[in-house]
Amino acid sequence: MGASSPDRSLPVVFVHGLWMHGLTMSLLARQVRDRGYTTLSYSYPTVRVGLDDNARRLAAFLARRTPHGAHLVGHSMGGVVILRMLACCPHPPVQRCVLLGSPIQGSALAARLRRNALMARVIGLSIADWLNHGPCAAPAGSEIGVIAGTRCLAAARIFGGIERPNDGVVSVAETRLPGEQDRRVLHVGHSEMLLSRRVGREIATFLDSGRFAASSLSAGRESAG
Repeated sequence: MGASSPDRSLPVVFVHGLWMHGLTMSLLARQVRDRGYTTLSYSYPTVRVGLDDNARRLAAFLARRTPHGAHLVGHSMGGVVILRMLACCPHPPVQRCVLLGSPIQGSALAARLRRNALMARVIGLSIADWLNHGPCAAPAGSEIGVIAGTRCLAAARIFGGIERPNDGVVSVAETRLPGEQDRRVLHVGHSEMLLSRRVGREIATFLDSGRFAASSLSAGRESAG
């Protein structure tokens, strides 16, 4: 799909991941505002509400706050909620989306944790629903960029079973989205994405152009700074 010109009149809505709050996306949002966009943070219950309900809640938020359309940025489970909304819920037009470390093809870590009754309660209903849905592709007509990380930190080392390379929580393979417009692989950990200046620049670049700054084919190991 050819990239269209960016529409900076559309706000950029940031959707956080599991156990988080919209405030955790503040540093990335500030970098996007520096490129001339307005931003909104969306918070939602990540554990006690199922995936379809969270997708409907996001669609309702967009209808109230961005009736003329929006760009979307989702971290981890936030990207999963975005994809589910795009696939099954009526919503205002969405021009471009960036997904950060989202387990699009499922999550080996979440599947492993779900085998334990206590941990199944901790990871919550939305992730469990996503595991049951199975892999998905980009909805037709969407402009979606994917950022994956390769800095393996605590969770992958503690629980194991996550394919390498990974960001400590999600493997690069799990972030692949058939039909994605572009992808970027950076040497950054799963939660580090929220603090990374490099990630913020890449988000803004994709919103501007529909492409990241450089092809992931030549990315290799890169600094998060």
